[in-house]
Amino acid sequence: MNVLAATTSTSTGEAVQFWVLGTIALVGALCTVMMKKAVHSALSLAGTMIILAVFYLSQGAYFLGIVQIVVYTGAIMMLFLFVLMLVGVTSADSLKETLKGQRWLAATCGLGFGILLIAGIGNASIDSYAGLGKANADGNVEALAALIFNRYVWAFELTGALLITAAVGAMVLTHRERITKPETQRELSQRRVREGKQVTPLPAPGVYARHNANDIPALLPDGSIAEVSVNKTLRARGQMRDVSNEPMSNVAELEGQAESWLGRVTPKRVVRQPEENGSPESESEGAAK
Repeated sequence: MNVLAATTSTSTGEAVQFWVLGTIALVGALCTVMMKKAVHSALSLAGTMIILAVFYLSQGAYFLGIVQIVVYTGAIMMLFLFVLMLVGVTSADSLKETLKGQRWLAATCGLGFGILLIAGIGNASIDSYAGLGKANADGNVEALAALIFNRYVWAFELTGALLITAAVGAMVLTHRERITKPETQRELSQRRVREGKQVTPLPAPGVYARHNANDIPALLPDGSIAEVSVNKTLRARGQMRDVSNEPMSNVAELEGQAESWLGRVTPKRVVRQPEENGSPESESEGAAK
């Protein structure tokens, strides 16, 4: 009886780890489905996956823990984040249901999954178990391979088929067929002229200003600022610097620097006196020297 109690008891450190990390994982799972922005949901899911990997490692499932971090969190979730950043999914997108009743169906599936999870945990806590020492007697990777490719091979193959079907279905649903011919560069330029948009390239930040940082707008010939030279995100955040106090002084300073530079590099012309048998000729000081 004492041996059974010693093998089934949980250490204090393991209990603290479970309750602390389990709470964080639960909060991350709830944030995954409740966050309005898809990027925030993906980050919450990534945090939950990392905590699950810690649980795997603490229970001796080293292969599952490494796969959870490298494959799921490090590859799949990061790829998902990159796709979201490139596509630009925001909360402004339509959140209306495309299929009627899908929320009730999702709630029913989630409830059924919860019942199965509770039943599995209850069965594991009531029934006897072999323990990590016996399960990993021949090695964790070898024991996991024996279970996947022998005992649960059909379930493993069925899961793979479902994942492939889901991936193909996602590609089919997100594929957009182009029904119009793409505009050429000439047509795009003509459309910008007709709409009265900026035809020439936008001015770079800091033109005729003291600095060329991205948050400093360019200055127009009359000294006013060109707001289009600063990124619209910085303008919306109010992070564009104000250079209206010293616009023309910078322009005058640049003009003076340009004149002095041109005076140094441009050779002065020297006109010689006409010789007896020739016409006047002019040479530069550099050539005369």
